[in-house]
Amino acid sequence: MGRLDDPAGRLPMHGFDRGAPEWMAPMLRNCARCGGRLVYGPVAGDERDRYRCTECGHITYVNPRLVATTLPITDDGEIVLIRRAIPPGVGTWAQPGGFLEADETVIQGAVRETLEETGLEVEPTGIVGIYPQPRASVVVVVYTAAIVGGRMEVKPETLDVRAFAIDELPWDGIGFNTSLWAVRDYVRSVRPDLDVDRLGTEQGDF
Repeated sequence: MGRLDDPAGRLPMHGFDRGAPEWMAPMLRNCARCGGRLVYGPVAGDERDRYRCTECGHITYVNPRLVATTLPITDDGEIVLIRRAIPPGVGTWAQPGGFLEADETVIQGAVRETLEETGLEVEPTGIVGIYPQPRASVVVVVYTAAIVGGRMEVKPETLDVRAFAIDELPWDGIGFNTSLWAVRDYVRSVRPDLDVDRLGTEQGDF
């Protein structure tokens, strides 16, 4: 069995401070339990420094959120992508998906988000991969999905929804490393003749 590739592990981790992305700093000032002041430092019984409340002692853990997404595949083998209408990555191509809600499974979240962003009803059929984006504090799960209903249409969060033949994919317009890696991995599985690592451009860091 071969070793799993970890493309994110090859990139430098810029933009972090005290165990969290810099943009998260304003959310790490006060305790969510009692409102007391948070301090960052050693915690008894833990190997990592953590955010601890000076009033009640509650530990605030900084953990990534889960993003549930799909690569809908048409009967002709085309890949459905969306052109994003909202930040981040406005105007770039990505797979449909979004943040998982607390009252749904990952598959349910992926199906819901795909319907909301493309108008398509899908059934996940396999896992393309699991891709971290530490700077955004997310982990992206990508499923392949069969299209079982609905109608492909532009939604409020999309500028365009389009099915691409593999030879016509907008590689240079794909907006996120996680999307690029997922599309590469899927194409690699169905078109091993293509050198997908030469297609598209990775962002230099997180």
